[in-house]
Amino acid sequence: MSKFLWKGLLVSPAVLAASLVVSSTALAAEKPVEIATIAQADQLQLAGAATEVAKAETAKAETGEPASLASNLTVETIEKESANLYEGFPSDRFANANEPIAPVAEQAKPQENAVAGDLSETQPAVAPANLSAEQPVAEQIPAVAPANLSETQPAATPTNLSAQEQISQSPNPSPQPPAQSNVLEQINEYSKEDSSSQDAAGQVTSVSQLSDVRPTDWAFQALQSLVERYGCIAGYPDGTFRGNRAMTRYEFAAGLNACLDKVSELIQGGSRNLATREDLASVQRLQEEFAAELATLRGRVDALEARASELEANQFSTTTKLNGEVIFGLTGIARGDDAEGNDADKATAFGSRVRINFDTSFSGEDLLRTRLQVLNLGSFSANNTKTAEGELRFNAGPFAEASNTVGLDALLYQFPLGKSTTVILEANAGAADDFTNTVNPYFDGDGSYGALSNFGTRNPIYYLTGGSGIALRHQFGEKLELSLGYLAGNAANPTRGNGLFNGSYGGLAQLTFKPNENMALGLTYVNSYNFVTGTGSNASNFPVRLASFGFDSDSNLPVSSNSYGAQASWQLNRRFAIGGWAGYTNQRILSNLASPTGSVQRGDQKIWNWAVTLAFPDLLKEGNVAGIIVGMEPRVTSSTNRTLPEDKDTSLHVEGFYQFKLSDNISITPGLIWLTAPDHNKNNSDLVIGVVRTTFTF
Repeated sequence: MSKFLWKGLLVSPAVLAASLVVSSTALAAEKPVEIATIAQADQLQLAGAATEVAKAETAKAETGEPASLASNLTVETIEKESANLYEGFPSDRFANANEPIAPVAEQAKPQENAVAGDLSETQPAVAPANLSAEQPVAEQIPAVAPANLSETQPAATPTNLSAQEQISQSPNPSPQPPAQSNVLEQINEYSKEDSSSQDAAGQVTSVSQLSDVRPTDWAFQALQSLVERYGCIAGYPDGTFRGNRAMTRYEFAAGLNACLDKVSELIQGGSRNLATREDLASVQRLQEEFAAELATLRGRVDALEARASELEANQFSTTTKLNGEVIFGLTGIARGDDAEGNDADKATAFGSRVRINFDTSFSGEDLLRTRLQVLNLGSFSANNTKTAEGELRFNAGPFAEASNTVGLDALLYQFPLGKSTTVILEANAGAADDFTNTVNPYFDGDGSYGALSNFGTRNPIYYLTGGSGIALRHQFGEKLELSLGYLAGNAANPTRGNGLFNGSYGGLAQLTFKPNENMALGLTYVNSYNFVTGTGSNASNFPVRLASFGFDSDSNLPVSSNSYGAQASWQLNRRFAIGGWAGYTNQRILSNLASPTGSVQRGDQKIWNWAVTLAFPDLLKEGNVAGIIVGMEPRVTSSTNRTLPEDKDTSLHVEGFYQFKLSDNISITPGLIWLTAPDHNKNNSDLVIGVVRTTFTF
C-alpha cells in the first residue's frame, strides 16, 4: 500500500506536467495562441522541461522534421527513472524531477484538444510546485539558450551529462514573434541587396584607385579628402566606387563607423601637433610686434581692391584686348650706286610705323584680330636705290609711297576645328606668316624685331601670296604640321579680272617638321598668279618693272609661278642658333606685249635665292639678340626668251643687327645692310644702308 502511494505521489506531478506540455503543444499549433503563450512565458522568464518540449513540438509542427529522441521514450521508462530517482536523496530527486517529463508529451497527445481548450484562457506556463524554495529559479531550471540567440550559436552541452540530460538540453528552434521575424527578414534583404554583382568593399588609399571616379565628378574633392586624408572610404574589389548606387543602412553604418574611428585615431595620434598655450601667446606677441606692418599691408590690399574694382567698372571690353606697337626708324644710305649706276641719294629719313591690334576672343580659343596701321616712312626702292634689293620691312614697301593715313591693315578670324586643326579666315591684308611657320626664329619679327629688311625676315617665296582668303593648320602629333592657304590679292573687287578666283592669288602648302624644340625644317610649295616677291633684282620682278627695262607701257604682264622652298633652323645651344633657306621659282610670262619701245614674248624665268642666318640670343644681356644674314636675293639665273631680262652677275646681301632690350616694352636695334652689287650688277658700286630702329610695345 505504501509503495503504491509513493508511486502515485511520484507520477502525479509528471501527469500534471504532461498536461501542461500538451496544452502548450496545442497552443503551438495555432499562431495567435502560440504568440501569446511564448510571450507570457518569456515575461515570467520560465523554462525547463515543459518549455523545451513545447519548443520541440513547435519545431516539429512548423518544419516537419522528425520528432526528437525524447518523444520515443515510453511511460515505462518514466517509471523506471522515477524509481531510480526515488531511491536517491530527496534533494537530488527534486532537482531532477523536471528532466524525465518531456517524453510524456507523446503519450498524452489524445488529451491534447481537451486540455488546450482549458488552458487557452489561463496562464500558459507556471513554475512547477516541486521546485526548491531556497534555490533560485535560474539555478533549478536546466540551462537553456536564450530565445533571442542565433540558432547557429547553441549553448555548448557538457560532456558529463547523462543521455536524458543531453536530450532535454539539446538546442531546439526558438519560435519568434511574427513582427520580429519580419524585421529580421527585411534586414537580411537589405544586406543581400545586389549581392550577385557587388562584392565586399576593400579599403583604398588613393582616389585614383577608383576607376569610375573622375576629376570632373562633382563630389571628387570630397571623396579625395575622405580617402586620402581620413582613409575611411572603401571601394569594391573590382576597383570601382559605384557612387550612383543607393546605399544600404548596413553600408552607411560601416562607413560612418570607419570615419569616426579614423577621426578618433587622428585626434589621439595628433595631439602632439596641436597648438599649445605658448604657441598662441607667441602668435599674439608677433601680431602686436608687427601691427604696423600688418596695417600697411591691409591698406595696400584695400587700395588694390579699389583699383581693381575701378578697372572692372571702366574696362575697355570683357572680350577684347588692346595691344600695339610703334616703330621709330632713322634710316639713310651711307654710300653706293642705285640700280641704274648712279649715286644713290644719301638723304637721311626719319619715320614711323604704328599698329594697333584689337584682339577679341569669344570662347577663349578663337581670335578675331582687327589691326589699324599708319605708315609715314617712304621706301628706298621708289626714290633712292630703284631696286627692291635691300628694302626695309617696316617702311611703305617695295616701290610704294608712304602716307599718314590710317588704314585697316589686317582683319582675320581664327578658330579651332577639333583638337588638332585651326581655321583662319583672312578678310584683309593676309600674309603667309598668319597661318604658317616661316622657320626663321630670331629674324622674322615682321619688321618689329629681328631682321631689318624684307629679305632677311623670311624666304622671299612667302611673299608670293597675300590678301583675302582662307587657311588652316593641322597638327599630326607634336612633330609634324601641315599648313594650307589660299589668298587673293583683289578679292573684294568684283570687276572683270579680279575677285576671289579671277584675279591675283597665291596658294601655299607647307610641311613643318620639328623633331625637338630646338630644330625645325619646312618644305614649302607656292602656286601664284600675278604676284611677285618684292625682293631681289628688277629682272625677278619683271612683270611690274617694265619701265626699268625701257618698255613704255602701263600694263602689267600676266604671270604665273611655281615656287619651292626649304627652310631650316637649329639652335645648337642657349646662345647660338644657325639657320637658312633656299628658294626656287619658275616664273612664266603668259602673254605677249607690244609697246612703242619694244615687245615682250612669252617665256619662262628661273629665279633662285638663298640665305644663311646666325643668331646670338642673350648676347651681353638677357633678352638681347645679335643677328647676321648672308645670302643672295632673288636672281634670274636663266630665261627661255631673249626679250626677258636675265641677271648676269650675283650680288650678296649681308645684314647685321644688334637688338638691345632697354625694358620689357622698349628695344633699340641698330644695323647695317650691305649690297655687294646692287641689282645683281657688278658695275654698280657697293651700297650700304644704315638703320636705327626703336620699337615700343604696349
